[in-house]
Amino acid sequence: VQLQASGGGLVQAGGSLRLSCAASGNIFSITAMGWYRRAPGKQRELVATVAISSGDTVYEDFVKGRFTISTNSAKTSVYLQMNTLKPEDTAIYYCYAEEKYSDYAGDWEFRDVWGQGTLVTVSS
Repeated sequence: VQLQASGGGLVQAGGSLRLSCAASGNIFSITAMGWYRRAPGKQRELVATVAISSGDTVYEDFVKGRFTISTNSAKTSVYLQMNTLKPEDTAIYYCYAEEKYSDYAGDWEFRDVWGQGTLVTVSS
């Protein structure tokens, strides 16, 4: 699986941006997709995830009510609609996919696949 993210940019506080992440390759192995971010000087943190089969979503508290994660009908792309952006949302945003695969013993395993980061800058 390969991931290609896009949609970052510069926006004023209170504005909106939409991030996109397109998956290619063995897309049928994807069980979940989502977004992390890394702000300057901080560790990477989870933003939101969506389970592919159920559509269940998980949001971190700091984005609840402002960000919405979704997928396309083919479940090959994940989006992050970001509204009411704050300066503290400034970060590099990374999309990821959880991939299910069979190891050499025939057991199912999971691994995370990462896309390149996309920079979101929110000015005050």
